[in-house]
Amino acid sequence: MTQNVTIHPLVSPWGRFGLYSFFIDAPEPAIVDTGITTSPAEGMVPELAKLGRSIEEVKWILLTHGHIDHLGGAHALWELTGRQAQVVIHEADADFLRFRRVHVDEFLAGRQQYIQDPEGEARQLAATAQAISGEMEPTMVVTGGETLSLGGGVTVSVHHIPGHTEGSVAYVVDGQDDVFVGDAVQVHGAANHFPGYVDPVAYRRSLEYLRDEVRPQRLYLGHPYRTTEGVPFEIGMDAATARAALQESLDIEARVDAAARRCLEAGPVQTDSPYSPFASVAEELGYTGDPTLEPSPFFTTMHGYRTLYGRGA
Repeated sequence: MTQNVTIHPLVSPWGRFGLYSFFIDAPEPAIVDTGITTSPAEGMVPELAKLGRSIEEVKWILLTHGHIDHLGGAHALWELTGRQAQVVIHEADADFLRFRRVHVDEFLAGRQQYIQDPEGEARQLAATAQAISGEMEPTMVVTGGETLSLGGGVTVSVHHIPGHTEGSVAYVVDGQDDVFVGDAVQVHGAANHFPGYVDPVAYRRSLEYLRDEVRPQRLYLGHPYRTTEGVPFEIGMDAATARAALQESLDIEARVDAAARRCLEAGPVQTDSPYSPFASVAEELGYTGDPTLEPSPFFTTMHGYRTLYGRGA
C-alpha cells in the first residue's frame, strides 16, 4: 500500500524573486529542482537540518526543466549527496545540464536580437559561470511516461509538459497527486509580470493537459507566480486554487496570443520603444515592466509567437 509523504518547500533567494525547491520526504528522499550554485549548501543543508534530515540522505534530484535557476545547483547538490543521487531531466533539456554554452546559445538565438545588448554574450557567459555549479551528465534521461520508485511503495510519475521549455516536465506523487511543474504554469509571470514560454501552442496544450488529465490535488510552482492583480500564489495550491491558476494561465495566454497575432499581421515596427518591435503588444496588454531584465519573458514569448506565425521582425 502506498504511504503518504510530506512535501517541504526549500526556498532560496535569487535576484528579484525567490527560487522554490521541494523535499519529498519519501523512503528514498527526493529534491525537486536545485536553484543555483549556492542554493544546496546555503539553503537546503540548513533547512533540512531543521527537519532533522541531511543532504546525504537524498537519493533523487528531479529537474523540472533546464533553466539555470532550476538546475544550477544540481552538480553541487549531487556532490553533497556523495554522487549517489539519481539526477533526472527530460531529454530535450538535458544539454542545458551538460553544457553551460547551451544557455548562451539560446540567448543569442532568441532574446539577443531584440535586446541588442553588445555585452549580452559576455553577460550570459558570466551568469552561467556563476549560477551553474558544474556541467554534468544526467544519470537518468526521461521522455515522459516513466514511473520512479522512491521506496516504500512511493512512486512519482513523469509527465512531459512542454511550452516554457521544450523539455519541461511535471512530477506527480502518485496516489496523493502532489504535482511539481517548475515554470510550466506561468499565470501572469513572476517578478516581470509577464508569462514566459518558447512554444505558445505547446504551452497551451500542457496547461489543458494539467487541468483536464493530471488534475492536481496540490500544485507546486517554481517561483512566486502572480495573479493578474499581482498577488503571488501560495506555495502549494489546493485543488480549487490550482484549477483556477491553470485556467487563468490559459486566459492570459489567449490574450497574449491575440495581441501578438494582431501585431505580427500588421507587421512589427522597429521604433525607439523598449518593447520594439512588439510595442503594440505591450500597449494593448498594459505591460509596463522592463523587458530587458533577465529572464526577459516578454521577448522570449514574443519570439515564440513570431516563430509560430512565421512573421519577420
